[in-house]
Amino acid sequence: MSAFRVAALTALLALPAHGETLLNPVFQDHAVLQRDQPIRLWGTAAPRTKVTAAIGKASVHATADANGHWRVTLPAMTAGGPYTVTVKTAGATRTLSDILIGDVYLCSGQSNMALPVMGAVDAGPDIQVSANDSIRLMNVANIAKPTAQSALPGTISWAPASPKVVAGFSATCYYFARSLQKSVHVPLGLISAPWSGANITDFMSADALRKAGGHDARLEALKIYAADPVAGVKHWGEGIEAFWRGQGKDYWVNPSKASWTDAPKGLGVWSTWGVPDLEKDGGTVWFRTSVTLTATDAARGADLALGAITEEDTVWVNGKAIGTTTGYAAERKYAVPAGVLHEGKNDIVLNVYCGWRGCGLFGPADSRAIHFAGGSTVPLDGAWQYAIEPTRPPQVPWGPTAGLAMDYNGMIAPLTPYGLKGVLWYQGESNTGAAEAYRGLLKAWMADWRSAFEAPKLPFLIVQLPDLGQPPFAPEQSTWATLRESQRLAVNDDANAALAVTIDIGDHMGLHPGNKQEVGRRLALQARQLIYGDKTLKPGPQPDGATRNGSVVTVRFGGINGKLAAVNAAQPIGFELCADTCRFVVATIDGDSVRLTVPEGMTPTRVRYCWADGPVCTLYDTSRIPAVPFEIGVK
Repeated sequence: MSAFRVAALTALLALPAHGETLLNPVFQDHAVLQRDQPIRLWGTAAPRTKVTAAIGKASVHATADANGHWRVTLPAMTAGGPYTVTVKTAGATRTLSDILIGDVYLCSGQSNMALPVMGAVDAGPDIQVSANDSIRLMNVANIAKPTAQSALPGTISWAPASPKVVAGFSATCYYFARSLQKSVHVPLGLISAPWSGANITDFMSADALRKAGGHDARLEALKIYAADPVAGVKHWGEGIEAFWRGQGKDYWVNPSKASWTDAPKGLGVWSTWGVPDLEKDGGTVWFRTSVTLTATDAARGADLALGAITEEDTVWVNGKAIGTTTGYAAERKYAVPAGVLHEGKNDIVLNVYCGWRGCGLFGPADSRAIHFAGGSTVPLDGAWQYAIEPTRPPQVPWGPTAGLAMDYNGMIAPLTPYGLKGVLWYQGESNTGAAEAYRGLLKAWMADWRSAFEAPKLPFLIVQLPDLGQPPFAPEQSTWATLRESQRLAVNDDANAALAVTIDIGDHMGLHPGNKQEVGRRLALQARQLIYGDKTLKPGPQPDGATRNGSVVTVRFGGINGKLAAVNAAQPIGFELCADTCRFVVATIDGDSVRLTVPEGMTPTRVRYCWADGPVCTLYDTSRIPAVPFEIGVK
């Protein structure tokens, strides 16, 4: 086990931190600083050095601590600018120009937040006319780290909106600002910090995850890894072996315990094999093959190349674990420790977990081989077998998509405690495998970021997951619907959060719907009512309760703009009544309520609306905000 090595992703995670110079790198020319709040500036200087910071007519002093860190708080300012920020020590001066005071929003999440304006539907004209000096943009690069960083690495820049800058910027974030600025006439600063495919746990601090519970073993592995990556991977590998042994599935030493099936020649993405149980997204699969070696080859140093794999793999040779890697389509190459290979038949076993699509071992067949010191190669061109595994293994804690705290450490911690007006969050697709737990995680995540940004009432605007997949012929169980319900309940529990419903603007055939213009508009509407106190707006139709009277269940709604209305039909569809099973039912709008006809012989206990991966739902208010999907009890 001591030969466990950190593979492709480790090089990325081990990049050195960017050195700070007087001002933290998040502060650059063209930045927007949050209005109507004390303005926090920070950076590094020589230890015990006196630092003076000034903006406009305000000036304050501080002394760098023994490690050179300093921080000041300047008085709050109203919207305006441009201003100059100056930071001085006895021997150095840093000046920022073209600084605006306005409202700053942090936009984060996974791929639907990352999707750029150029990827949105019909975005060409929007990009062409996007020049706007009062909207400033900053992109945070994808950086994952096992410990919290104090500064963003690389070149960080703020820039006024322009066709060149906007085209590659988060579409949801940009369209939100464009819509909001029609009614909120102040400069807007947008910080985009998403990571495609990321689980919410990767955007939470280690402390928040400990408080949330259920992550202790993975957090311990991450702690070991942060101090010594080789030791961390060894520790994790031992834990994975213990996990599978606990399942009675030590296939790397007892392959006869599995039911093996011959894999297609050339392997490739397993959803293309024509195997019904592998056509669904994601999953876990065991692989095995063997290679015959001479005594001379077996005695030489060797690397095992397995080509590209998605998403996480653990590899054993002759019963000895030699490596684990996490990453999409990353080339796998593992050093084989001395003494592991032997003359004759050598067995190779892999466990591959994948959380979404494009799963398996793919690429040219000759990318899978053993390469020996001196340049010779033995291809792994023999027969491969596979065994479908129903159990999902624990995932590598230092992965940037299914790990713990990695994206928070590399991308969010360096921004704290920058002044913010609010946070936009478009994430959840990667948590649908444990959808019920998402409510607690979302609440813990909001509390975590409020603490980090020193803003106890920091508002959060949450995009509820859109529709995905074909509409159902009959009521069905749905992890996507359960995740949406977790989002709804977490927001309901929080006086400083709002939900942008997108159940009607998804893409039944794709994970990344292109209508980000409307997502941005709905987020802006939620911001106006939640953050800016626009009393003319309400959040949209939400259930206030359901009661039964004879053959009718009445669902009461609040949050309505105007009145309830059905689109494209006289009455709404998508309602279900449930007892042991659920049934679609006839619905009729009655003022601020919807009346549901109880099927004969049924005693309903629950009402569900829009409960499917990709439902068709037609209840709106007259401002064209859709009713939120939900499940509530019947009284």
